[in-house]
Amino acid sequence: MTALELSSPVAVVGTGTMGQGIAQVALLAGHPVRLYDAVEGQAKTAAAAIGTRLDRLVEKGRLTADGRSAARAGLAPVDSLTELAGCGLVIEAILEQLPVKQRLFEELEEIVGEDCLLATNTSSLSVTAIAGTLKKPGRFVGLHFFNPAPLLPLVEVVSGSATDETAATRAYETARAWGKTPVRSADTPGFIVNRIARPFYAEALRLHEERVADPATIDAVLRASGGFKMGPFELTDLIGQDVNEAVTRSVWESFFQDPKFTPSLAQRRLVEARRLGRKSGQGWYAYGDDASRPEPHTAAPAPAPASVTVHGDQCQAHDLLGLFEEAGIDVAYKEPADPGRPGWIELPGGARMHLADGRAADGAETAAIQFDLALDYRSATRIALAPSVAVSEGQLHEAVGLFQALGKQVSVIADVPGMIVARTVAMLVDFAQDAVARGVAGREDIDTAMRLGVNYPRGPLEWGDALTVRWAADTLERLHQEYPTGRYAPSQALRRAAAREDLYT
Repeated sequence: MTALELSSPVAVVGTGTMGQGIAQVALLAGHPVRLYDAVEGQAKTAAAAIGTRLDRLVEKGRLTADGRSAARAGLAPVDSLTELAGCGLVIEAILEQLPVKQRLFEELEEIVGEDCLLATNTSSLSVTAIAGTLKKPGRFVGLHFFNPAPLLPLVEVVSGSATDETAATRAYETARAWGKTPVRSADTPGFIVNRIARPFYAEALRLHEERVADPATIDAVLRASGGFKMGPFELTDLIGQDVNEAVTRSVWESFFQDPKFTPSLAQRRLVEARRLGRKSGQGWYAYGDDASRPEPHTAAPAPAPASVTVHGDQCQAHDLLGLFEEAGIDVAYKEPADPGRPGWIELPGGARMHLADGRAADGAETAAIQFDLALDYRSATRIALAPSVAVSEGQLHEAVGLFQALGKQVSVIADVPGMIVARTVAMLVDFAQDAVARGVAGREDIDTAMRLGVNYPRGPLEWGDALTVRWAADTLERLHQEYPTGRYAPSQALRRAAAREDLYT
């Protein structure tokens, strides 16, 4: 099945930000586009706004004058749904209310031809449910664009329970012909991105609720150590706290209140206070001309130790050892007395440093300092440390100075199982493995969706392969022992993947 012919008109119903963006994408791909909005005059206003954006593209050299003229000529606001007859594709981008969407498509089904694809841009409702009242639900698909639609390449092509394969394939090929990167998804709560991304927000909010660190520090660690483009607090301020919280709550309720998806009370209170982020001028951070951004906690300069002793294999933190040597620190190597124990780094003052593994540092037999996971220890510019109560001020200064000698800023946070980056990444790996096992999407589509849809530095499955799936499973198992609520229990899919990894390594 090929993409929709360029001569076939595309209709967009709903002319808010998403509707206008989708219309612009279809226009610039070469389709005639018809705009409809239930609010009188809104379609004409939207058409004018799209025209203004086309003008800006010409000014920036991204569109020729002839291309603008062709797009303008192909754009037609209409006053009635009946004027959408003859369209080859209708994409809905209206209110996220199931009955409203169902009524719209029931009307459209009586207007458009039998070969017309019907699509919803919903991000939180069931594609199957929206199509549930249609006479012919086989031609109904989800086409979930990401905002801003003209700029972000990802489109989730969602098949409902009754969607015909030919319809899904045609929608997929059409999105690809429009210059987008489509991925296939089953009709599951949150689809791919909004399902798998929940831990990125949820773990940060939980750390804040437990007073492990402030939002600015958590954001900075996830950016500078984890490699994420934005931290979760600044990102939810950009998305809108009400929007992000509504998606989280919708996914949680759709999964029958599974503890893995539990919403945050702190975020609920923020929404109730109407501190919605950038759009309201205040969220986790303040916005405006006179607003100042809080700085992350950064440890004061400390002298580096002259030497360290490395006991056993440092596994995911192995790259640190070469950085120590490059910084002029003398590194001695010893095998641990118990080869079954994880490796650690001994400081001259006697404290043991180890990579966050899902346990609290306070459970260690001696003075222990955890350091967080990094996407790449060489390029990371900040490292978080969490000392146990047994660590002295002098021992902590040694640890701080050690990482500062590598050119890193250091954030000291409260002792917490899994720290910041490690627990977040382990959860993302688990959610992705579970999604594959449940048939939500294929491995490649999941990693592509998370890189392009939310700009992750790695797809979570690729990340799991790099760190080892066993590391993710063990980290979550320890977190589950610390928090026995079910939230951190490794999925059966992750356990099986770790067992297969053990078998073949």
